Amino acid sequence: MIAGLIFLFGLVIGSFLNVVIDRLPHGDNIIWKPSHCDFCKKHLRWFELVPVLSFLFQGGVCRRCSARLSWQYPVMEIVTGVGFVLLSLHVDVLSPMFLAAIAIYSLFLVIFVIDLKHQIIPDSTLLLLLSVLLLVGVPLSAAERIPHIISGLGAGAFFFLLWLVTRGRGLGFGDVKLVVLIGLFLGYPETVFALYIAFLTGAIAGVILMITKHAKMKSRIAFGPFLILGTLSAYVWGDKLWQWWLGLFV
Repeated sequence: MIAGLIFLFGLVIGSFLNVVIDRLPHGDNIIWKPSHCDFCKKHLRWFELVPVLSFLFQGGVCRRCSARLSWQYPVMEIVTGVGFVLLSLHVDVLSPMFLAAIAIYSLFLVIFVIDLKHQIIPDSTLLLLLSVLLLVGVPLSAAERIPHIISGLGAGAFFFLLWLVTRGRGLGFGDVKLVVLIGLFLGYPETVFALYIAFLTGAIAGVILMITKHAKMKSRIAFGPFLILGTLSAYVWGDKLWQWWLGLFV
């Protein structure tokens, strides 16, 4: 029962995240501007805004102009709902930490899709993420906080060096700022695992894109999505990865 309610809540939040993803890169008003079709600009009615169901009942097209709608909308809603349910299995839903967890997860999703579509990471998303982390996302005790701060600064310095060496062609400065927050969020050794997974999956995706001729050697590929993928993987499986690593060398 509780999981179902959390999933429905996630669908609603996912619908709002779609609005953020579509409007934030263009500077459009996120809160007050009515929802509308991107093609014919007609305002959407309430029954056209029901998460997932509206997309399915409309056959994935606009009811007025019959333009094909992006699968981003239902996919984002479902991924948000499923993610919220999975978070509820690890964090008490009645605690402030659950609100922090879903806020961080939601911001990661927004950064993932915006960078994938536009190859930018808006500073506003990073500032919101930093605010949440400083409020409740980082351990309060000094002894626990120090590894997180060192991880953030170390990851940021490493990526800043890469940014300088590649003159911004290998990765963007938004990636540099993002990894500082990832280190602050994960701490050590999870940050190392996150970056390793990001580089590994990024390299695999790059090779696949070149083989399928969707990219060339000098093509720019958004790295933010791989950083987010690595972060979520390290957050979920960090302890198991650490035990596996120790088993190899200890």
